Amino acid sequence: MIGILGLQGDVIEHVAAFNRLGVKTKIVKHPPDLDGIKGLVLPGGESTTITKLLVSSGLTQPVDNKIRKGLPTWGTCAGVILLSSGGVLENVDIEVKRNAYGSQLDSFVANARIAKINKDITMVFIRAPKILSVGHGVDVLAELNGDVVAAQSKNILLTTFHPELTEDTSIMEYFMNLVNSAELAQDRTYTYTPGGIV
Repeated sequence: MIGILGLQGDVIEHVAAFNRLGVKTKIVKHPPDLDGIKGLVLPGGESTTITKLLVSSGLTQPVDNKIRKGLPTWGTCAGVILLSSGGVLENVDIEVKRNAYGSQLDSFVANARIAKINKDITMVFIRAPKILSVGHGVDVLAELNGDVVAAQSKNILLTTFHPELTEDTSIMEYFMNLVNSAELAQDRTYTYTPGGIV
């Protein structure tokens, strides 16, 4: 079961995308909703609003604890901001700039290759953040015109674009591989790394 942070943003779109893969989802709005999930998605939306709602709902510390204990977590667009250095969760050593590509009117669609998926995918950018720098333990998965648009830090996947707004489920499948690998590692006491299980 994948938890989708349901405070604001592209919640239903993520649910629909995982449903296309036959993956069960659960909307997370309160700390008890985190029980039983194997992965967590922090969807795109308005990062300031989501931050305020994380705090007021009492979810900030429980979510942070889960992530730091290894829960596979995927941040899209605003989710990247939440997870970045200076963000409310601050789990990944990256610096970001909010709304770096302009306003809603400046939204655009582009294609780029995701390294670990080894294919070009369509990327939808809506008031997207820009990853300005990546620090220790962060692997760049994709770039567009020199800008990092997808990255991974251990159990955390980051996409500054919106995979849930296309029919391509490649990113969801990649995330589910992280979830399945982490679960296998936990169940069989192997050590999980982003490159696989050792």
